[in-house]
Amino acid sequence: MQQSQIMEDKIISAVRTFASSISSGSKVVADMSELVEVTSQLPLSSFDYWERIIRSEFSSAIREFIPPRWKVWSKPKELVTWLDLISWDGYKREKAVRALSGAAPNTFFFSLAVRRLNDWVPQVRKAAREKLLEIARSTDPEYVVEALCVALSNWNSWGRIEEADKEVLQEIICEKEIAKSLRFKLIMSASGPMPSLFSQLGRTTILDGQIEEIAKSAIQPSVRAKAYRSLFEGRVVWMEGRKWVWTDIRYCEGRLKPIVGERKLEIDTPLIYLLKRSSEDCSSIVRRVSAEILIRELGNLGIKARGFAERFASDSSHAVSERGKFALRKLDEAEGANAS
Repeated sequence: MQQSQIMEDKIISAVRTFASSISSGSKVVADMSELVEVTSQLPLSSFDYWERIIRSEFSSAIREFIPPRWKVWSKPKELVTWLDLISWDGYKREKAVRALSGAAPNTFFFSLAVRRLNDWVPQVRKAAREKLLEIARSTDPEYVVEALCVALSNWNSWGRIEEADKEVLQEIICEKEIAKSLRFKLIMSASGPMPSLFSQLGRTTILDGQIEEIAKSAIQPSVRAKAYRSLFEGRVVWMEGRKWVWTDIRYCEGRLKPIVGERKLEIDTPLIYLLKRSSEDCSSIVRRVSAEILIRELGNLGIKARGFAERFASDSSHAVSERGKFALRKLDEAEGANAS
């Protein structure tokens, strides 16, 4: 049996066990232990799929286990649970967001709460704006950070999220322990959408003063490259979204144009120092950024420019060496013009 089918069977079993515990009149609190354990193993990259499976199975199991409405004497007290966050009923989703308090039991359930910021019911989104920060403060920062990494990488595709909703997520990001965990994840993660996360975190001030350390120590070369570019340019740039632009309205032709946001940085590190560090990086991705900046700053580096240009020209990466050779030609042209 395929691994995904095994996991699906575990999920269905855990959901039915949870639904059964809700219908038990002898329990005040439903038993989530099995459900928490199995959802902790789910990959967030397939979140939509697992959310649909759980919603469908939970809805079906509740109808099966809860006595009919006409059996008033056997009807248990209605409980609000974390799974009500994905109920088919918008009123239940809103009630769940407002009623839930305390920590989310794992990353999956905190992600369920975060995704209510993109809910199709405005009242649910409003409830999420009002309650999410409180839930985040109570939840293990590791769970919050894992959920935020996925949310921040995808929120530009969320069609219903508003600026106020993004501000709530930024407030969560700026919580001291969460900010610390996010910075650690940026540096130590060997995979995942960390370059995109770096850009989105640049909306806030949590990286200020730490970008040089990220440029030096991040495991992913693309993160180091983004950090160095931010230091060189004195700004952090991120993708706000995309908008449709007509190129020829007569033939209904157009394209999606990226919308870019930016925030200025106060950089005290000397340009020469940044060039030296980035030019010595083990990744050609970083060295390429360094070579681009060298070309841009040729007129400001004096005699040191040629040393950097010669180093890049002899680089093992074709993309880097081409930029180094271009810089050398520009320097030779400038020297020839001065000599004449």
